[in-house]
Amino acid sequence: MHAGTVLKMNAINFPDKLGWQDKSREYTFKEWNERSCRLANGLKDLGVGQKDPFAIIAYNRGEWMDMYASCAKGGQIAVPVMFRLAGPEIEYIVNHSECKAFIVEQPFVDLINGIQDKLPMPENAYIYLGDDPVPEGYIGYEELLAKSSPQEPDIMVDAADTWVIMYTSGTTGRPKGVVRTHESNLGQYLLSNLNMGVLPTDKVMLVMPMCHVNSIFYSFAYTLLTAPAFVYNMVSFDPEDLLRTIEKYKITFTSLVPTHYIMMLALPDDVKNSIDVSSIRQLLISSAPARKDLKLAIMDYFKNAELWEAYGSTEGGLVTLLRPEDQFKKLGSIGKEIFGVDRIRILDEDRNEVPDGEVGELFYRTPMLFKEYLKELEKTKEAFDGEWSSAGDMVRRDEDGYYVLVDRKANMIITGGENVYPSEVESALGAHEAIKDIAVIGIPDEKWGEAVKAVAVLHEGYEPSEALAKEIITFTKGKLAGYKRPKSLDFIKDEDMPRTPTGKILHRMLREKYGKWSDAQ
Repeated sequence: MHAGTVLKMNAINFPDKLGWQDKSREYTFKEWNERSCRLANGLKDLGVGQKDPFAIIAYNRGEWMDMYASCAKGGQIAVPVMFRLAGPEIEYIVNHSECKAFIVEQPFVDLINGIQDKLPMPENAYIYLGDDPVPEGYIGYEELLAKSSPQEPDIMVDAADTWVIMYTSGTTGRPKGVVRTHESNLGQYLLSNLNMGVLPTDKVMLVMPMCHVNSIFYSFAYTLLTAPAFVYNMVSFDPEDLLRTIEKYKITFTSLVPTHYIMMLALPDDVKNSIDVSSIRQLLISSAPARKDLKLAIMDYFKNAELWEAYGSTEGGLVTLLRPEDQFKKLGSIGKEIFGVDRIRILDEDRNEVPDGEVGELFYRTPMLFKEYLKELEKTKEAFDGEWSSAGDMVRRDEDGYYVLVDRKANMIITGGENVYPSEVESALGAHEAIKDIAVIGIPDEKWGEAVKAVAVLHEGYEPSEALAKEIITFTKGKLAGYKRPKSLDFIKDEDMPRTPTGKILHRMLREKYGKWSDAQ
């Protein structure tokens, strides 16, 4: 079983029910199924066959639902590209995954054209997503669908086959390709629906980027039960518009990061009180830690809603949930294991289990585990301890069996729900001629959860100044995605940079000095 079969059966049994919708278009399950078949067949005609990857770069729009479903039907592999990435980052991902085609939305045509000579796909394999005219060298998305067969592809796609390769930031500066199969995602949908009690009458709104695993996790889970999916296609987040969209389209569930909730709740009371959000029956906080006062404010405004908090990862899927009945009792916790997974193991540095109350690294065993890191055998091995896997987070288990996220084993920063690894930012900053040594950390930020901060030691002959700090930050423009670039930069003396006896910078001590997100809980 996979999402392609799910969609086919919905088209047979519920042909006229709404399948997906965004602000400008909508399709029934029958129409959506036909579009997905056409795209799968059209990709095959372009030379993208079963088990062949193709890349996608686009803002949120409903066609993402076509593209993911088409892969399930035709056996192709989707490689979603984060739209905030710079050219060199995109070039690496597309080449590393050996993509054979590229679906490019209108705002990104110039960016992709600028690196096209460094990409692996043939000239006839660029598909344009957007309004006419279609740029030279591209075939229009709707044009491709129109000339392709609407028949179900005559291909058997196995549950163990790869559906998507999700690139997540790597601790050594290169992103890792997380290989996820059809069965791992279907396991995610089944257990998520079972745990949260999703209904066929629900309607999910997908606000997180459709290139994120969060949107893959909370899209087809609803399709599985014939519940429609609404793709929130705003380029930038507008909190008032989001609330009015909930009211207009009678949304019952959405998954948001703390930054989104903060921005909505910061709206003037007269604006918030003029909008009917009573259709919302469930809300999820995910991707970043949520402050206690924020949870209380969410529950106060969305009075009809159950509030859930999730802990999971691209590699492991959904691992824990803090259920609605525990929100007041266990504020600050990420909950307990979801129904259907094994007991979490909390291990020390020697991979021995630690007693309850002590901090260790969280290892999980779920049916939703990823298959491997693409072309990264050693890193795949490092992520597993037997059948248990870890995303490198440090937790403790209390006497009631609830887990508290304490800190990250790695130095990963989560800013506005996006993962940033310091090593990548440090490499970009360190190329500036004034930098002798550099460390990048995340510091508490009321809006974004964490903000990226750089701490630098200068070479002799350079004097600290605001102008130099601005110059160094600006130096990373075009080299890093905007959300990865530092929001601030401090200068310190070489002897003040905390290090191990071997000279390695101690990011942990810098976080202790400047503050870390767990202090703000």
